[in-house]
Amino acid sequence: MARCTRAEGPPRSGGFTLLEVLVALVIIGVALAASMRAAMSLTTAAEDARYTLLATMVAENRLHELRLARGGLEIGQTTTPCAQADVEFECQQTVRSTPNPFFRRVELQVFRVGPDGRRRHVEMMAVLPVS
Repeated sequence: MARCTRAEGPPRSGGFTLLEVLVALVIIGVALAASMRAAMSLTTAAEDARYTLLATMVAENRLHELRLARGGLEIGQTTTPCAQADVEFECQQTVRSTPNPFFRRVELQVFRVGPDGRRRHVEMMAVLPVS
């Protein structure tokens, strides 16, 4: 009986070749880079939401101050620094006349000046009585 034997040569092991390992590392590296980018995007979005919330609080507080003051709504534009929760903002207040002389239109814009420039987070408008 003739037996079929394997060709002579070095014995084969059951491991991976160097090329297969390199391809797997490249795939893992791309997946990790994509996940890091997604995590940074989520972090940036959360930080932006925090600044928008704080800027909204600044604008609402300013409108409440103007309502309670009941006067001094001179037509014009003013810019003042304002802070909330240790974050510095810049409030731009514009007072305009309305068809009714007993009311003024007040527009508030809240900006944050950061390393990437000046960015508007909130814009609010209210009509307040003049006393």
